[in-house]
Amino acid sequence: MQVRAFIITLLFFTSNAYSQNQLIIPDTVSGPVINLTLQQGTQTFFTNPTQTLGCNGPLLGPTILLNQGDQVSMMVNNQLPDTTTIHWHGMHVSAENDGGPHTTIPPGTTWNPAFTVMDKAAVYWYHPHLHMHTNEHVSKGIAGMIIVRDNDEGQLVLPRTYGLDDIPLVIQTKDFDANDQIVVMSNSDDVLMTNGTIDPYTSLPAQVVRLRLLNGSSQRVFNIGLSNNGPMYQIASDGGLLNAPYQTTRIMLAPGERAEILLNLTGMAGQNIQLKSYASELPNGIYGATNPGMMPGMVMTGYNPNPMNGTNFDILDINIINATANAITTIPATLVSVVPLNPANSNITRNLTFSPVQPGPNQLNGQFWINNTSFNMNVINYSVPIDNTEIWELFNQSAISHPFHIHDVQFYILSRNGVAPALNEAGRKDVVLVRPQETVRFIARFEDFHNDTVPYMYHCHMLTHEDGGMMGQFVVTNPLGLNEGDVNGTLMVYPSPSSGYFKIQANDRFVIDRVEMYSIEGRLHAEFTGNGTSQLFVEGAPDGFYILRIFSGDKVLVRKVLVE
Repeated sequence: MQVRAFIITLLFFTSNAYSQNQLIIPDTVSGPVINLTLQQGTQTFFTNPTQTLGCNGPLLGPTILLNQGDQVSMMVNNQLPDTTTIHWHGMHVSAENDGGPHTTIPPGTTWNPAFTVMDKAAVYWYHPHLHMHTNEHVSKGIAGMIIVRDNDEGQLVLPRTYGLDDIPLVIQTKDFDANDQIVVMSNSDDVLMTNGTIDPYTSLPAQVVRLRLLNGSSQRVFNIGLSNNGPMYQIASDGGLLNAPYQTTRIMLAPGERAEILLNLTGMAGQNIQLKSYASELPNGIYGATNPGMMPGMVMTGYNPNPMNGTNFDILDINIINATANAITTIPATLVSVVPLNPANSNITRNLTFSPVQPGPNQLNGQFWINNTSFNMNVINYSVPIDNTEIWELFNQSAISHPFHIHDVQFYILSRNGVAPALNEAGRKDVVLVRPQETVRFIARFEDFHNDTVPYMYHCHMLTHEDGGMMGQFVVTNPLGLNEGDVNGTLMVYPSPSSGYFKIQANDRFVIDRVEMYSIEGRLHAEFTGNGTSQLFVEGAPDGFYILRIFSGDKVLVRKVLVE
C-alpha cells in the first residue's frame, strides 16, 4: 500500500511526463429503444485486475444521445448480483420513471421506463440510486452521460461532432487498496480518472472545441481552469444553455454538477496545454481544499496526506493539432433566451437546514441531517401540489459545503446570502453547492407529473452523506383529482360554507397530523399542523370552493369546503 501510494504521488507531481494513456471516449447509444445492461467486469489500472461495475461494458457506460420530443423506452437489464436502480439525473420525468430508491431492479430482471424527452439541450447523466448503496455502485463504475439536443441549440454555430470537437469528460476520483481494488466510503481518493482513464491525454484541433464536463465524483469538488490561464467560455449549466457565453478562467464544479465550455484553440496547433483543477484556490470548507472544514483543526479520517487536497493537478493533457475542414473559429455572442421564474408567483417558501448529527470539531467524520431528520423510506417529507411554484431556502449550519440536488425539476438560483448569483449560475440548475453558513434560495415550478405514492428525492450529492441519510423525499400531488376518501364517520369538517374558520374533527382512529388547503385551481393557500381536533382560520380568503387534504400517518383524506 505504501509503495503504491508513493508511485501515485510521484506520478501526480510529474503528471505531464507520465500522461501516457489515450483518453477513452465512451460509445454512444440512441434511438427509440435504449438497451442498457448493468454488469460486473475487471479493469487493470495498476498491477492486479480491479473488480469493477459498468453499463454495457466493464466500467462506466455509453453516452445516451436524445432529442427533445423523443419518445424513448429504456431497457435496463440488471446482471449484477445486487439489487440496484438507475436514476436519470436532471431529467424531467415522472416519479415512477425517475429511478429513485423506491424503483428497484432486482438481479436478473429488466426495468423498462418509457417517457417523452421534455428537457432542454444540455448534459444530464445516469447512475444508481439505491439507498445506502449509491456510493458503492457509482464508485465501482456505473455512471454515464446523457446528451439532449433541441431546436434552439441546433440553430447555433457550435461544435457538435462527438469525440472530435465535442468531447464528453466524466471526471472522478477514487481510492484503491493494496490489492488495487476500489475502496468505497473512503476519504483517501488520490487517483483521478477522466472517462475511466488514469493520466489521460488527447488531441484536439486548433479551432473552437466543446468540452462537456461532469463531476461524477463521490465527494470531490473541482476548480477547473487551463494551465495557461486562458479563457474558457461556459455556455451551459446543469439543465440548459445560458443567455450568452460566460468568459472565465475558473469553473467550480461540485459532485453531480455539469457545465459545457468552449475553448478557442484557433492558431495554437503544435502547442500543449492541460485542463487542471486549481484546488490550491479552493476556500476552506470544501471537500478538495487544504482544509475540508471551516477551521484547520477540523480533520477528516483519511483526508490527509493526500496529494490532491489543496494542490493543483491535471485532469487532461491536451495536444493541439491541425484544424479540421469547416472548423468553427469564433465564439457565439449570444445563445438562447433564459427567463427565470418570478418570485412574485411563488406559492410557498420551504426552509431546509443542513446540520451535523454530532456538532463540534469532529463533525466531518459523522453524518448530516436535513431539518434535524435522517432519511426514512416510509416518510414523505413534503407534499407539493401540481403546478406549484416554490422557493426553497437552504441554510448550511455545518462546517463543510454540501452540493444539494433535487429530482424532477430544474431550478433558478435567486441568491447566495442575499446576493444575486454569478451569470454562469443564472441558468437552469439541479445541483447547487451550499457553503458553510451560507443561505441559498432557489425557485422551481413542479409541473407535468404527479403521483401520490411514488416520491422524488432531494439530497446532498456527496454520496457518503446521501447514503448516511442526508436525503428527503416529496410527492407531487393533484388534490383536485382525488375523491373524498372514507366518509363513514372518520372525519367531520364544519361549518361549510364558512367565512371565519373550519373545524376539523376526527375519530380515535384518525389523528390529524397536518392539513393543507388548496384553491380550486390547485394552489396551496394555507397549511397547519393538526392536533386531533383543529380549527383552520380562513378569514381573508377569497370566496369560493377549496380543497382540504388532511393527513394522518400514511392516510390522506380529502374534503371540499366553501368560503363565502
